[in-house]
Amino acid sequence: MNLRDKLRGLLVRLYARRVEGHLDTAQVPKHIGVIMDGNRRWAKAAGSSTVHGHRAGADKIEEFLGWCTETDVEVVTLWLLSTDNFDRPKEELVPLLGIIEDVVRTLAADGRWRVHHVGTPDLLPSGMQTTLKEAEEATAHIDGIVVNVAIGYGGRQEIADAVRSMLLDAHEKGVSMDELAEAVDVDMIGRHLYTRAQPDPDLVIRTSGEQRLSGFMLWQTAHSEYYFCEVFWPAFRKVDFLRALRDYAARHRRYGG
Repeated sequence: MNLRDKLRGLLVRLYARRVEGHLDTAQVPKHIGVIMDGNRRWAKAAGSSTVHGHRAGADKIEEFLGWCTETDVEVVTLWLLSTDNFDRPKEELVPLLGIIEDVVRTLAADGRWRVHHVGTPDLLPSGMQTTLKEAEEATAHIDGIVVNVAIGYGGRQEIADAVRSMLLDAHEKGVSMDELAEAVDVDMIGRHLYTRAQPDPDLVIRTSGEQRLSGFMLWQTAHSEYYFCEVFWPAFRKVDFLRALRDYAARHRRYGG
């Protein structure tokens, strides 16, 4: 590392401390959703392979969760693999699935976080389904941040699965369709989502400069704040995270007004 890079790093750390010192700790979001975008473009800019980009993105996750642990964040949802990602070429998808499985194992072994899968298990290889189940069971007792790993996740698919679950539940209880239609409300649907019993995201962060949700938690983000960051996910820094928290704290939220 040359002198210029060292000085730049020092300035960034000093700036991060300044931002952190001015944060309103009473306004920290309880649930943060993260669309970790830009792994492939980061790799291309670095003259590296797509697989290297995905690995670099995976390495960033534990660091990011460490920053969240320093705050009052209670739930983090990490979008690791969408339902649309299954359309990617096999030579990219197979290594990506392996990297994601390693991420789940690492999070479970860390001992600080409670791992919870959100997504459609049937879309995933049997080995990954087993890994997710073992991670949830191994961390069920941990009183730390709940880390939702969104794998094989799509917002529309989640709503479809919630409706299906609601219909099956009514059928098992002998509830008629007329009775169900009369009883359906927002709370009932919410009880059948992947994130049931969890608070909705207060803040959604998306890296790489893209300004769209791409189907991320369509139901739960009705009142969420969004923070779009230009930096690619593997290059996301603590100062970027603190800026997102500062931006969130500075906003005035008025629902229904």
